[in-house]
Amino acid sequence: MSVAAAASAAAPGARADKRRVLFASLIGTTIEFFDFYIYATAAVLVFPHLFFPPGDPAAATLQSFATFALAFIARPFGSALFGHFGDRIGRKATLVAALLTMGISTVLIGLLPTYAQVGVAAPLLLALCRLGQGVGLGGEWGGAVLLATENAPPGKRAWYGMFPQLGAPIGFLLSTGVFLALTHYMSDEAFLAWGWRIPFLTSAVLVLVGLWVRLRITETPAFQQALDRDERVRLPMVTVVRDFPGRLVAGTLALVATFVLFYLMTVFALSWGTSKLGYSREHFLLLQMLGVLFFAVTIPLAALYADRFGRRHAMIAATILIIAFGFAFAPLLESGSDWGVLAFLGLGLGAMGLTYGPCGTILAEMFPTAVRYTGASLAFNLAGILGASPAPYIATMLGERFGLASVGWYLSAMGGLTLLALLTLRRQPSDR
Repeated sequence: MSVAAAASAAAPGARADKRRVLFASLIGTTIEFFDFYIYATAAVLVFPHLFFPPGDPAAATLQSFATFALAFIARPFGSALFGHFGDRIGRKATLVAALLTMGISTVLIGLLPTYAQVGVAAPLLLALCRLGQGVGLGGEWGGAVLLATENAPPGKRAWYGMFPQLGAPIGFLLSTGVFLALTHYMSDEAFLAWGWRIPFLTSAVLVLVGLWVRLRITETPAFQQALDRDERVRLPMVTVVRDFPGRLVAGTLALVATFVLFYLMTVFALSWGTSKLGYSREHFLLLQMLGVLFFAVTIPLAALYADRFGRRHAMIAATILIIAFGFAFAPLLESGSDWGVLAFLGLGLGAMGLTYGPCGTILAEMFPTAVRYTGASLAFNLAGILGASPAPYIATMLGERFGLASVGWYLSAMGGLTLLALLTLRRQPSDR
């Protein structure tokens, strides 16, 4: 058989392997965001009523948002733990362990007793499971992005890197669809009594599918080459902090606006819409699902742009749009019409997709293979602490004290911080 014939015969198998890798990266982040969104939705609709002392509803919501923030605090620890093993023993085995940690924590939330049943132990157990979610999530995202980008052919790294990013809108649509179905077909009493547990328990099915797919993939070529060249370092976290502190700080700040925008458009918008604007849960969740379609469409568009013109350039353009959107935040959300709110959600989540599509690839390209899992994961999750974890809490306090316009100014200010970080990033050799 000639070389050309052999290559032709091997091509279908190679294509199948690429498809399996991309699906494995996509399914993991889909599960990640499904788990995260069902918690975020429950933090608004369920937990303030069931897991905290009865009294002031606003105080209970803020306490619920505080447990929501715990996962972001835990995520850097997950980055250090799973990043260490991801850079030492490989991407595949570490991704399986991260998925199990995240999945078990989510299912346990669906089994927890409420405050009425066990008193103060209820929020403590909820916080513990939320920490477990955060640790698993800290290791999941970075490994999924590396699984895709380290298998990418030349010139398509951002395109491959956007597949795990698509898990965000898909996970949102799945989780919101489940909550919409439950609130539509169940009474409020039944939903609060037991119906809210269903999304957390059904997460087990998605986890089993993810495990089956990930156990069938092979190690990434880039990591295998690092093994062959004996490039592994003893303590990846120490190496990242000691040798690449500037990249770590710049990568973190470059994603702050991404996280702030995302959780303002999901958690805060749902809370404000249902508590201040008079929307029912079902109505606003439906509007959010329509808005997330813009998120899903702009992720691949941003990846195509990034592969052609550069990841840094793509994120700078998206960040400028985020800053501008901050000034339209209040007028659109308070427009008093479904079309105005839908424009708010479509523009905000569309801008989110433009920045989210290339962000995984740009972080992966900032660190060498030997510490890439740790470096990219740590920067991503530190951005989550600075951006996402306080965003619903800060936005709620700003909105209550100074009006909704101040929430938009907060978003624009975070966008300005991210823009400065992006302007300082050194152009990567592969940023084409």
